[in-house]
Amino acid sequence: MMPVNESNHFDIIIAGGGMAGSLLAWCLLRTRPTLRLALIERQGGEKPSAEQAQSPQPTSFDSRSIALAAGSVNLLQRWGLWQELADKACPLKQIWVSDRSHFGKTLLTAAEYQLAALGQVLEVEHLGNLLRAKLAQQPNLSYFQPDYITAITPEIDCQTVQLDSGNVLAASLLIIAEGGVSQSRQLAGFSVSSDDYQQSAVIANLALAQAHNNTAFERFTEHGPIALLPLTGQRYSLVWTVARDAVDGLLALDEQQFTAAVQQAFGYRAGVFSGAGARAQYPLLLRRPDQIVRHRTALLGNSLHNLHPIAGQGFNLAIRDIQALLLALDTATDPGSYPVLRAYQQLREQDIERVIWFTDALVRGFSNNSRLMALARNAGLAAMLLCDPLKRPLAMQAMGRGQPYAKY
Repeated sequence: MMPVNESNHFDIIIAGGGMAGSLLAWCLLRTRPTLRLALIERQGGEKPSAEQAQSPQPTSFDSRSIALAAGSVNLLQRWGLWQELADKACPLKQIWVSDRSHFGKTLLTAAEYQLAALGQVLEVEHLGNLLRAKLAQQPNLSYFQPDYITAITPEIDCQTVQLDSGNVLAASLLIIAEGGVSQSRQLAGFSVSSDDYQQSAVIANLALAQAHNNTAFERFTEHGPIALLPLTGQRYSLVWTVARDAVDGLLALDEQQFTAAVQQAFGYRAGVFSGAGARAQYPLLLRRPDQIVRHRTALLGNSLHNLHPIAGQGFNLAIRDIQALLLALDTATDPGSYPVLRAYQQLREQDIERVIWFTDALVRGFSNNSRLMALARNAGLAAMLLCDPLKRPLAMQAMGRGQPYAKY
């Protein structure tokens, strides 16, 4: 590996410039503006100028969406972002969880927890455009894009990385936030276990013939769970879990046929769907690395926990990863030191394990045709509808509450 130029020595290198990596970069520079950061991103072009970044493309009908728990919204507000996003988001005031063709159902409402909303649904482009504009103005942030890591050499006081472009960088701490399939994670020595659900998620935006009243649905069908998240402009964001071998057929349908297929699978509980935008699909797996941290390296976001989307927990977990890392770093003079990494690991272990167990149990409990399982899960949903204390853990998970990180 070539020697590192002095200009390519950084405090922190972030591998992955997607939503999680970009949000982390903003938060680090906001709380520790003297840090020197490098952001490595495989996709896209060069770092935008401040003028280009201030002129984002408008959000389209087909934009992907994220469900932000109330706790995540609070953090985005603390980090100086939500104030510019609030008018673009759709408040989530109630969630119906039900099992189609069975009696079980339960309802979570913001009012019963004295909240204005359980969370917010936001199209990804809005947050991406805002982060792009803010990061373009940061003098201590260096972009390496399009580029990616091809080799990692651990040293006592740093991690040295070779990029595909030929650049060699070094930093006290390497943070890997590249997503579920991460080459850098493998190069850094992490082992990953993978559990294939043999399902795929079909995503699209749906137009509605009537108002959605800020209501979300998690509806379990014989084909797999269907999630509907309310969007601005009388639309729903659809995440439809189907058997892997059914995906090609759904993608081949025209708009009218696809809309009819969703209506048939979901029913009319959410009203009448009047149209659908472009569709995309991705296979569903549970990927879990064997460690959260290694020598001067930390995993974050989907590189740390790649989950089934059944309860919309993925990006909310990533936000809590960022919160924990900020707390672990706090006033540390050596960002990659053992005490920092140990603190980050301790802050994240239980939360990640709990969410993985929760989502995996939902997938396995509702993705089968066992009559005994159907009876048990529907009895559970009905009991939650009748007894508020039984559904409180589900509500707390949906709202992203109960995390002890106060400072950030």
